[in-house]
Amino acid sequence: MTDLRDVPVPRPGSARAPGPTLHEQLLADPTPPPWPLLEQAPVFYGDADIPYTVYTSEAYAQAEYDHMWSRTWQWACHVDHIPEPGDYHVYDVGPHSAIVVRTTDGSIKAYYNACMHRGTQLRGAGTCGFATQFRCPFHGWTWSLDGELVDLPDRWDFPHVGDDTHRLPELAVDTFAGFVWVNFDPAAEPLRDYLGVLPAHFAEFDIEDRYIEAHLRKRLPANWKAAAEAFLEAYHVRETHATGQLGDEVTTQYDVFEPNVSRFIHTTGLDSPQRPVPRTEEQILAHLTRNLRRGMEPLQLPEGMRARDFYARYVQEQLGQAYGRDFSHLSQSMTLDSIEYFVFPNAFFFPGLQLGMVYRFRPDPTSIDHCSFDLLMLRPRPLEGDAPPPPTPVELDVDDSYTLVAAFGGLGKVYDEDTSNMAAQTRGFRSSRKRGQTLGNYQEVRARHLQKRVREYVEAGGGSAPT
Repeated sequence: MTDLRDVPVPRPGSARAPGPTLHEQLLADPTPPPWPLLEQAPVFYGDADIPYTVYTSEAYAQAEYDHMWSRTWQWACHVDHIPEPGDYHVYDVGPHSAIVVRTTDGSIKAYYNACMHRGTQLRGAGTCGFATQFRCPFHGWTWSLDGELVDLPDRWDFPHVGDDTHRLPELAVDTFAGFVWVNFDPAAEPLRDYLGVLPAHFAEFDIEDRYIEAHLRKRLPANWKAAAEAFLEAYHVRETHATGQLGDEVTTQYDVFEPNVSRFIHTTGLDSPQRPVPRTEEQILAHLTRNLRRGMEPLQLPEGMRARDFYARYVQEQLGQAYGRDFSHLSQSMTLDSIEYFVFPNAFFFPGLQLGMVYRFRPDPTSIDHCSFDLLMLRPRPLEGDAPPPPTPVELDVDDSYTLVAAFGGLGKVYDEDTSNMAAQTRGFRSSRKRGQTLGNYQEVRARHLQKRVREYVEAGGGSAPT
């Protein structure tokens, strides 16, 4: 074990793992990566502890609902969830609820999910379906898909109600990356402004040309911020996924594109420079192919070829056959690597080919110590014919394994490992004598970025952050 007294102390925020940088590794790939992957945006936000009360304070959770969730852009559904006029989808986060609907002219609108009479929700939480109009189940007030009040029983008793004054109020709504986004703030900035660098970066990734192949929703035993933070860094990989063994995690690059976007790029098929005995290319290939179907002949690495390059070509061919596409133009990084973009407050996008996931975390309105986790797998649309419609989400409870959803294959075990520590961390927030978490300056900067943005919204709304 390294004696920490022998480790030189660098300037705060400047330290990096020994060995080649991820940028250098990507430049060494035979197929150049798209330009966004070569951008670097490191930041240093200081090294003060994050108080555990940001996870345990009921008052802070309420301030998040009042001042942050009510003012940020969040994806509500995929465009494939509402393909035809009349298709609707309800998005809920805490006390906030919106109906997203495809209107008669094919456009998308979003309405606050509340009757203009006495406030009853027009559609149940989390529901979706088809409607020709929105009729309140309490007294029958009815609105068209365009938000017009079209039926008011006993109208004679409501001379103070006008068609304009009692239209369904609209939320800000827009589409990006194939998803429908909403913002509950009437003064919301345009989505494209909020997304910062993302539109330019994602123009290289064709995410809008994908459909939802699998979707699960799991209840997690952690505050939504703690759960999201578990997926914002690769520092945990060595212990959580590799039982203490060195892998590829030290090559990860972390970027923050202020104010609302952050990213990591985590390589696949490369060796940790910290390994005392480097792996051979054959050993790396054996590790990459460890989850291939039983009974298959082991892949043979051509002489003089890197395992990373050979396996990337193999993945391109396999997925090309599965989805009727040609992926041979993709770089090794876009084919294999874990490339994860985060959009504050709760959206994660993986634009790579092999790992094409989308995440979303939402607070549990009944328990500060729990949250809801949506996990979607996106796949390339077929060149001919329609893509399959979005599947109904598979609902998993806290103790249910991700492996129950066969579509996620070997990733199910990985996600079980990812969430295995959450309940213990949640308990530790309250039992620890030390009253805050100490974050790494570089590898955990994205967690600090998340906390920083939450605090800024809460304080801008007149609330205060725990100390």
